Amino acid sequence: MRKKATLFSKASYCLFFSIFSLLQLNAQTDAKAKYVVLISVDGLRPEFYMDASWPMPNLQYMKNNGAYAQGVTGVFPTVTYPSHTTIITGATPANHGVYYNTIFSDTGSTNKWYREEKHIKVATLWDAVKAAGKTSAVVSWPVSVGAPAEYLVPEDWVDDKNGTQSVNPHIRPESLFSEIEREVTGRLVYHKVSLNNLAIDENFSRIAAYLIRTYKPNFTTLHIVSADHAQHGVGREGDAVNKALAAADHALSNVLEAIEMAGIKDSTTIIVTGDHGFVNTNTSFSPNVLLAKKGYIKQNGNQRQWEALFHSGGGSAFLHVKDKKNTKIVDDIRKMFNELPASQKRLFRLVEKDELLKVGADPNAVLAIAAAEGVSISGSMSGDLIRATRGGAHGYFPDFKNIQTGFVAYGAGINKNVVIPEMTLMDIAPLIAHLMGLKMDAPDGILLPGITESQRRR
Repeated sequence: MRKKATLFSKASYCLFFSIFSLLQLNAQTDAKAKYVVLISVDGLRPEFYMDASWPMPNLQYMKNNGAYAQGVTGVFPTVTYPSHTTIITGATPANHGVYYNTIFSDTGSTNKWYREEKHIKVATLWDAVKAAGKTSAVVSWPVSVGAPAEYLVPEDWVDDKNGTQSVNPHIRPESLFSEIEREVTGRLVYHKVSLNNLAIDENFSRIAAYLIRTYKPNFTTLHIVSADHAQHGVGREGDAVNKALAAADHALSNVLEAIEMAGIKDSTTIIVTGDHGFVNTNTSFSPNVLLAKKGYIKQNGNQRQWEALFHSGGGSAFLHVKDKKNTKIVDDIRKMFNELPASQKRLFRLVEKDELLKVGADPNAVLAIAAAEGVSISGSMSGDLIRATRGGAHGYFPDFKNIQTGFVAYGAGINKNVVIPEMTLMDIAPLIAHLMGLKMDAPDGILLPGITESQRRR
């Protein structure tokens, strides 16, 4: 669904459903939950709740008393911002328009992240909630600056050079920032919202808990981040991962306690999911080095000229050409990679345009490189083609187990002891819409049977 074709669904969505709100009475009375809290644990892997040796007792309790997936297949690339946009829309990147974490433009790869909700080309759950006359709260959710939420704390913080103050100019209403500092966190200094400190999960979960207790929004979205940061640093296992998971689980307990304190436990569904799994890496591959040697990329100081360039994303890289009609460049690059020695070719596979379209990836890319498990893709344009590396990565093509993420649903309207062998990130939005009785078109997701009580009765 391209932007031109979605002007109605995006720009007129709320107005249309406000006019016809009376026609929604049947959908509203069919709601299974008055409140839904959607929590993403960045880098969540299914074993964190399926194996009790991991330090996540709250999530494991929810799994044992609700529904859960043994694996959740993500989008391509399996990185944070496209994945979170899929969760909130039920659409693939090709349809929702957030293709990577950072924006690729005619100038090449940028350091500008997809922060603003205006980048999303289809309707979101926030739109559907708004149209139904209900309220939303957003805490640190990616691609949420300007989202139609009554209580908005998007993932966009600015720190001063001395680390004495962190501000978020996009918090809405504006008075909410001072209210949060006064009632919840105290002065928001750098370490309280930094990925380098576990305090980030504590503080964001306390903000979400405060909003739930104080305002009882019908729909709350919270992004918990430390598990991702830890796995990037040390890989899939290690003390840092255990500490981050314990912090994430305590963040869950803050929210669970707030739901109970607000007196809405019996009418609230809690959904915990993730955006991607993780892979241990030992090798880095830099395809732009080959393009630079061929003259397709020319760097002169801060000035860069390019005819073809790979936009890297951890376990993948997407090829863009300046002149999209120049098929000869694509043919030459394809031949160049196919003629590499077998010892190098085993580090990746080429993903052709047809496959990119089928999986719902960036339609502007002419082909992509999908790294083998254990290999990460660098955007470097100079130096060695192959280097040693360590730590964890994601961004891979979503066709193997370790890159899958997780899903647990618990509370109002959720059947107990439901095991879903495999689902996709696109299937989460239809479930939430069903639970809340919302009118929403999730372009690429389906409502999986058997998760909610009404589905089982039928």
